[in-house]
Amino acid sequence: MTHSQTKPVTTALLLAAGTGSRLYPLTQDAPKCLTEINRISIVERLIHALRRNGIQRLIVVVGHLGQCIRDYLDSMPMGLTVEYIVNDKFRTTNNIYSLWLARNIIQEPFLLVECDLVFEPDLLEDMLLPDRIAVSQRLPWMNGSTVTLDLFNHVTALHVGNDLPVDYQSFKTVNIYSFSLSSWEHITKRLDQHVNGSRVAAYYEMVLAELILERSISLQAVFFDEQRWYEVDTLEDLREAERLFVAPHDDSTPICV
Repeated sequence: MTHSQTKPVTTALLLAAGTGSRLYPLTQDAPKCLTEINRISIVERLIHALRRNGIQRLIVVVGHLGQCIRDYLDSMPMGLTVEYIVNDKFRTTNNIYSLWLARNIIQEPFLLVECDLVFEPDLLEDMLLPDRIAVSQRLPWMNGSTVTLDLFNHVTALHVGNDLPVDYQSFKTVNIYSFSLSSWEHITKRLDQHVNGSRVAAYYEMVLAELILERSISLQAVFFDEQRWYEVDTLEDLREAERLFVAPHDDSTPICV
């Protein structure tokens, strides 16, 4: 299917159930996504980016202090439909379980985003076609999953945890994905197997890695400029994000209107 025949994604899923323990004490009384980067919360920046890119439906998986997120979002005039899924097992599960909880509510292509990302909105533009994965050149501060790409920038392998290659062909995942309905069907079936097998403390990247290796799904890389996005996991990350994102990158207008 050519790009011209593919409709852009208009649904987004935001995973925001975790405790954000590495940002303690900021996350003791507030969920991670409400952490402010220069007086603007991470989730407000995310919603601004989603709206700028035509997202119309947002599903949020909440857990830790989930009511705070609901109250915050419900008070914002966002111009998109917001729905919630509650992960009441957020203390004993990982993001694989949060993603699994969305298996029934999402029946269309969608964008998957994690709640600790800060980035400039225009980076999302090329993610709006299904079956894309955001990647970045690796910098010293980056850790976590990486991918290996072929000459056409298709993902040939996703490396999770300590299974990280050191060669120049590996790129850091940004934790933003878009999935076609066909890919989502493969993913939900595999999520079922993991969750039914009590493997709920894992990362959903393990499922993606398995399916990519089996060639059940195929993802095209979209390159994010490593100076225009940041993942906020720790207080040190927060300081660096505030250095990079001094003010909203949308002229002088408010983030949400």
